[in-house]
Amino acid sequence: MQIMAGPVTTNPAKVVAAECAADGVFMLTPSASGDAVIEYGDNVFQICFKDTNQGTASANYMNEKQLGTKYGIIYDSSDAYSTGIYEKFIAQAEANGMDVAKVTSFTADSKDNLTQQVTDCKEAGCDVVFLPFYAAEAVQVLTYANTINYDPIFFGCDGLDGILAQEGFDPALAEGVMLLTPFSADAEDEATQSFVAKFQEKTGIIPNQFAADAYDVIYSLYKACTAAGITADMSAEEICEALVAQFTSADFTVDGLTGEGMTWDATGAVSKSPMAVVIENGVYVGVE
Repeated sequence: MQIMAGPVTTNPAKVVAAECAADGVFMLTPSASGDAVIEYGDNVFQICFKDTNQGTASANYMNEKQLGTKYGIIYDSSDAYSTGIYEKFIAQAEANGMDVAKVTSFTADSKDNLTQQVTDCKEAGCDVVFLPFYAAEAVQVLTYANTINYDPIFFGCDGLDGILAQEGFDPALAEGVMLLTPFSADAEDEATQSFVAKFQEKTGIIPNQFAADAYDVIYSLYKACTAAGITADMSAEEICEALVAQFTSADFTVDGLTGEGMTWDATGAVSKSPMAVVIENGVYVGVE
């Protein structure tokens, strides 16, 4: 292996990052957003936002837009992605003076039944509920909330992307759900529409943020390899050194599907702006 594209989620990425750092292999992960992933070496980079950025940005967005008066949080305390976002969110919410009326959690062993967590948020009077976890668990939350006639604003991060495509889920139950995501398949720019059309042609499904992040990984690597003059006969160590120099260069930027003018700092973290969307009539609609 000369270059590592991946892995997808934080826990396996931390293991792989340690090996890539030890072996001098350049690593660019599409969606492993844990802050610790890029701390293993200066050759480990992310396309996705760090959990730090997602948690802070979500709290600030809710506060600036005054989405509610009482906030609830449901998170997966056994998952690095969910916990990392929660910790930064709660810190920023407190700094903003937001009224967090209920914090409740679950673990990998108890995620098959989230009825109590939803009930707790309803009883606490939360009119906005933050869901920093993945679409599969969010299906439970939205389905049960509908059962008990609980209708707050549910707000998620990039892990919630794909909620509309969950098997057996009624997309109507996601009406009004908001999330911060770097990609919307409904965006009208030429690059997005071309990608979506080709992805649908090949797979029969609409791509979500995870697909777009993965595309941007390969495109960014292609652009960096081309700019650095990397050839297939180079060693992994030579390629790694050249890519680190390229990605951290002040002149290197990438206009991708998940962000225009993407740049990286020496830690491997990406700089780009999140986009807020709301689900309306079964599609993502951008909001300011």
